[in-house]
Amino acid sequence: MKQVRISDVTLREGTTHKGATLSFKEKIEIAKLLDRIGVDVIEMAAIENVATDTLLLKTLSSLLKNSSLAVVAGSTKEQIERAAGAVKGAKKKRLIVYLPTSNVCMEYISHAKPAVMLEKIKELVSYACSLCDFVEFEAEDATRSEKDFLHKAVAAALEAGAKAVTLCDTASATVPDELEALIADLYEAVPALKDAQLGIAAYNELGMANACAVSAFKCGAEYIKTSVSKTNLNSTESFVHLIRLRGEQMGVFVGLNVTELSRTAAQIKTIAKTRRSDTTPFDNKIGEGENIAISKDSDISEISKAVKELGYTLSDDDIAKVYEAFLSTAAKKDVGAKELEAIVASEALQVPPTYKLTSYVINSSNVIAPTAHIVVDKKGEELCGLSTGDGPIDAALLALEQIVGCHYELDDFQIQAVTEGREAMGEALIKLRFDGVLYSGRGISTDIMGASIKAYLNALNKIVYEED
Repeated sequence: MKQVRISDVTLREGTTHKGATLSFKEKIEIAKLLDRIGVDVIEMAAIENVATDTLLLKTLSSLLKNSSLAVVAGSTKEQIERAAGAVKGAKKKRLIVYLPTSNVCMEYISHAKPAVMLEKIKELVSYACSLCDFVEFEAEDATRSEKDFLHKAVAAALEAGAKAVTLCDTASATVPDELEALIADLYEAVPALKDAQLGIAAYNELGMANACAVSAFKCGAEYIKTSVSKTNLNSTESFVHLIRLRGEQMGVFVGLNVTELSRTAAQIKTIAKTRRSDTTPFDNKIGEGENIAISKDSDISEISKAVKELGYTLSDDDIAKVYEAFLSTAAKKDVGAKELEAIVASEALQVPPTYKLTSYVINSSNVIAPTAHIVVDKKGEELCGLSTGDGPIDAALLALEQIVGCHYELDDFQIQAVTEGREAMGEALIKLRFDGVLYSGRGISTDIMGASIKAYLNALNKIVYEED
């Protein structure tokens, strides 16, 4: 029996089925669920926001126990180096060099001629291999590529050191017989492919994704790219169901926990919904409020309405402070949901701090569980918290909860760089929900962990003040 490996792209797409962006916490939770059922590879998109995406990848590197962590490496050496550094702590890792091989994609997306693209494939795959032991070459729109060029592209990637090759039916226009012929020709033209892993990304616009996958495995393919969320790519549930019913006759099986798949998929779909109840810990109000109707000419009533849409209940005094800060910010730049969130965190319900950060020590690596030791001052009394967690931030928040002696629902967590360069300042925004009310805290530091701890304490002090 041959094992069919599943490479899940749910987090690589990074959006819900209605297009909303998944939050940091949601991505972490989805990754934990996929890792728990034993998905072979969890794929992540290329790094765009350096601070946020790098922290996410480093957190997942220390978190994943079963799955390999894969990230799209990017199209420059600098991006590849950044991606390799972000996943270097993972137990199992791979870099994906994703480049087009069809004439239409090379011409209109990459603006490159075939000869230039071949050199680019060699250069980027070779450089990625120098930084990571396992590199995958993914041929975008492979099924519409000229055969000769596809053969040359795959041969170039393998010669440069790639250990896996993925053929993408990006246009979803290939039928099983055509895919079989394509793979058979590829194996004949590129003998080195027999020593590498071959995978397929089959899209389902024609309703033939599973049939194409079966044909690919008959010809020697070893893995398939699927997604749990609602996308046009082959569904993880649908494909695994096929293997459950017909795997024995086809001589193949999957290594993930099949009995847990349906329940896990339901959990992931719940997390990925754009409309959720206020009781879920994964609710992302910022995502829902992206289309709030405000402009630099908005009056205080419109700002008050927008703040309510984001989930906050503020006093008239706090609304006045938020509006004043909004006018100041709007005079310099456009203000959207995220900017309004930051204004609320900075201006609303500013209170005397009950808890003040004294010191913190965070330890995290690929050989020990992440730990956090935090010391805070509460009205002259020194309190300590020590905890482990799934990642450094999780450990820090658990240590803070240990100090406080109370669990508050984490509604959202975001980080971003506010300055550039090696000494860049990082900003963290944390939202805690208590008794149905949302409290936001903001922290800024050159150390993103310090910024996250300060943001949590800022929100916590508001809750404590309201309780008193």
